This record gives sequence, C-alpha cells and structure tokens, in this order.
Amino acid sequence: MKAFRINVDRCFGCYSCQVGCKDEHVSNDWMPYARPQPEWGQFWGKLVDYERGTVGPKVPGGTKARQSSVVRTDYVFVPCQHCVSAPCIPACPQQAISTRSDGIVWLDPNKCSGCYLCVDACPYGKIYYNRAISQAQKCTGCAHLLDRSGWTYGPRCADNCPTEAILFGEESSLDLAGTETYMPEYGLTTRVKYLSLPKRFIAGTVYDPSTKEVVVGATCTLSGAGTGSMTTNGWGDFWFDKLGKGTFTVTISAGGKTVTKSNISTVNADVNLGDVALT
Repeated sequence: MKAFRINVDRCFGCYSCQVGCKDEHVSNDWMPYARPQPEWGQFWGKLVDYERGTVGPKVPGGTKARQSSVVRTDYVFVPCQHCVSAPCIPACPQQAISTRSDGIVWLDPNKCSGCYLCVDACPYGKIYYNRAISQAQKCTGCAHLLDRSGWTYGPRCADNCPTEAILFGEESSLDLAGTETYMPEYGLTTRVKYLSLPKRFIAGTVYDPSTKEVVVGATCTLSGAGTGSMTTNGWGDFWFDKLGKGTFTVTISAGGKTVTKSNISTVNADVNLGDVALT
C-alpha cells in the first residue's frame, strides 16, 4: 500500500506542494481519473498555516523595558487523508468512491451524480463540489501519474517539495516510526502520516527586575502533565514545545533565586507566560 509521510519540521512554507497540485490539475483534463480542478475555490492539497502564540505584557520601568512575544508558525500540508475505512465511500449511493489496490481513495468522475453526500461525509473537508460540472472532486493522489509507465516521482505535491518534507512510497519502505494521524479525534486510520504536528507550548522570558536585563542560562524545569528541562537562551527565552493538553508547573532557577509558575493549563491554548521576574 502507498502512503504519504509529511514531516512538519522540514516545511518552511514555500507552498510548492499546493502550487504543484494546482499546476497539475487546473485546466488539465486527466479523464478517466479526474476532470479539471477549478482555478478558484478548491485546494485538493492545501498548506495550512498554524499561527500560535501571543504578545506578552510589557515589563515596566526604564529604557530597557521590553515586550515578550512568543509567536510560532507551523505549516501543515493537508491533502485527502486516504482513510483506510473512508467514511465517504459508504456515503456515496452511486459507488463512485473506492479504494484502489494501492490504497489511494479515488472518486470516479464517470459515476459521480453530484448528490453532495460525500462532501458532507468527509470530516477533513477535503472533498469539494464543482458547481460548473455538478460533481464532487478531490485529491486523486495523482493516480494518472502513478499509473504512467516509468513515472517514479510520486504525486506532484511530493515531487515539488524542495525539502522532502513530503515523501510518498510504499508503507513498508517509508520510515513511519513516530508518525501520527491528522485530527486523531476523528478516530480514523489514514495513509497520510505526519511527523511533528503542532502541539501545545509553554514559553516565556526570564529577566532580573533589579537590572532590567534578561537572564541567560537560567534552568527551567517542567513538571505535571509532562516533564522536561532546558536553559534560557541568549535572549532569556525558554520554550517547552510538543506538549499535550493538561496542567503544568514551570520552575525557574538561577543565581540562587527560584520562581515557580503553577497551574498552567494548555487545555484550550498555548501559553505565553510573558516576562517572568526572577526574584
């Protein structure tokens, strides 16, 4: 079976995957695999920006007052997830959607009646309705290329990726250790596997209120729903990333001084503790 492995840490947001998909399918008729993708309104493979973080409160006093900003952007490429038991398949009364022998979930444009039921059935929102032709459309895994003799480059999204953040191949040959599914709350097994999906973070900046200077090399220890330890960097910043949803405590120590921040909840959002005074 074929699979995608998408490493979010390797993606810097160049959009080559999304552009490659549009370039391959807009104005190109690949029947019997797919009719042309509309120029506007459909992204069979879309790069989603996850902008996270906040701008913290400004530290009062003096010309050295500073504002603690903790902002991060992750980019996650989201095509059809090619579910092992795809909910769109039983939703289609025309049996237009099926799983190919290579694992790709394919929507046959010769059978689609345009009833819209598959669009509603996909929890990822990756089936689109083309009103110009009154049919549903979705990622085909570039099956017209996969079936081409001598083509070894995979779908265009993977072929276009300059950092190899998107890999495509046989599940048995891809290193899928540590991968997970997108939106695991849907409870679906998919053939699109992800590394380093965005998780919750707790971050902040440590400073000495007596000097109004950041503290470099302070020891920061995380406990509670997860554990970890690090030292503040050259800007006095610390960043505990890839956390789950839970309640945490951060203890910060340097120069014989210790400060503790308790009951930090990541259940609803990432947490910027702002500028933390070491007293």
